[in-house]
Amino acid sequence: MLIVVIIVVVLLLIVAAALLARRAAERRRLERERLTERASAHRDEAEAHAAKATSLEEERRARESAAAERAAEAELLERQAQARREEADHLAAESDQAGSRVDRERERARAHGAKADEIDENL
Repeated sequence: MLIVVIIVVVLLLIVAAALLARRAAERRRLERERLTERASAHRDEAEAHAAKATSLEEERRARESAAAERAAEAELLERQAQARREEADHLAAESDQAGSRVDRERERARAHGAKADEIDENL
């Protein structure tokens, strides 16, 4: 009878060990699934961030190109403005010269007018 009890106890221990092994295997399987889902979520998040980075990089390039265009346009406008300033300075100098000539011609006209008046008085 002792043998039967020992056999029953051994069988119970084997069954208990099998149940514990099955539960442990199930826990590992569930943990693998959970980790797989987490890894998948992180991959999805990484893809979303990579797509956002690509989009931002394209936007940065477009803005950089626009900035370069604006800089080139500003440079051209600066050169044109400098040319206009030089033209204005040249015209101002010519205007000053013309003003001086006007003053000289008026003085000559007064002198000739005075000379003509003097001649008329002598007649």
